[in-house]
Amino acid sequence: MVRPPLPPLDTRIERFDLAVGTAAEFLRSAWPELREVRFEIADMPAASDDDGIPRWRVLSAEKRIILFRIPIERLSHLHRNDDLHRRMTIEGSVFRAAAEYLDRDPWDLGPERFRYF
Repeated sequence: MVRPPLPPLDTRIERFDLAVGTAAEFLRSAWPELREVRFEIADMPAASDDDGIPRWRVLSAEKRIILFRIPIERLSHLHRNDDLHRRMTIEGSVFRAAAEYLDRDPWDLGPERFRYF
């Protein structure tokens, strides 16, 4: 007897990684200044400041952007709790972090991407 094939693993962490990766690739293709920037994912920041828990950290001198998965997933207030809105929240965090790195408005980074709003 042969078992049926198992479905591929689809975890929350893998979906987060995919959302960050696709948004980062879009930004790299649109902005030459971001082509050398590394987008990294960490679970939590090392220590919280008095300003609260950061969702990302921009290290311009090192050409790194670190996105913190747990604060983005847990502290974001979704008006609809579904896969689409969770992905939009993650992508929005990537865009805001990249905008901070470039010292621009997030809406300037991909105006065609937000045409449906």
